[in-house]
Amino acid sequence: MSLDQAVRGQAPPGGGVTSSGEVELARVVPASGRRRVVPRWVRRAVGPLALLVLWQVLSAGGVLEGDILASPGTIAATAGQVISDGTLPSAMLVSLQRVAVGLALGGVTGVALALVSGLSRLGEDLVDATVQMLRSVPWVGMIPLLIIWLGIGEAPKIALISVGVAFHLYLNVYTGIRGVDAQLVEAGTSLGLNRWGLIRHVVLPGALPGAMTGLRYSLATAWLALVFGEQINADDGLGFLMNQAREFFRTDVIVVCLVVYALLGLIADFLVRTLERLLLQWRPTFTGQ
Repeated sequence: MSLDQAVRGQAPPGGGVTSSGEVELARVVPASGRRRVVPRWVRRAVGPLALLVLWQVLSAGGVLEGDILASPGTIAATAGQVISDGTLPSAMLVSLQRVAVGLALGGVTGVALALVSGLSRLGEDLVDATVQMLRSVPWVGMIPLLIIWLGIGEAPKIALISVGVAFHLYLNVYTGIRGVDAQLVEAGTSLGLNRWGLIRHVVLPGALPGAMTGLRYSLATAWLALVFGEQINADDGLGFLMNQAREFFRTDVIVVCLVVYALLGLIADFLVRTLERLLLQWRPTFTGQ
């Protein structure tokens, strides 16, 4: 509303004048509020779809030959074939079992060591230096030793996954425990909490974000360790399918297995994110603008 309109008691467009002569202003809707917002899932799908279209165009134009990288159409047909004959579901089931067992064993070991080291100075002196030393050793380089110690059956595959998972969880849980604000511990002590009460109500909830981060890293490491582990005399599983495909130059089968690995990783990450939202409702964080 202009100054002249205010002086003369005139209402701006869309407004009105009350019985007492006061000017009633109309609600103004920002122009930005009338814009159509593109859904996030559409924006997130633009990049992968563009890459897929480019891949198909290069394959159809002969730039990418089939023995180097199969086209998306060929890969889709191969995926349908290995699903319908039961080859892919059987391999996925075996690989998932290996990851689940390795994740459980490595998770229990890593969290237990982190609790011993993080909650006690004596435990830190006894555990942390050894774990940090072993963590610096590439766990993939332990494959020959695992074969000598455990043979060529399922044990070395699961052990390799467990080792990779344990180190990630140990580091993040330990860091989360030691990152708890000391003032919160003092406040809990002043409120009469004993040692177990401090651990239960202050330390462990404060370390939970670090534990969730460690779980996400551990899941990614578990799938990576599975790829290496299934190179050890495997007769089933996704790694076995990839090895067979490599021998016969079947790039379509290799890409199908890689896509399955990617999808399983996305599903695992989604589950961890959901778990984070449930367990960390008390901790509002910045989600972007």
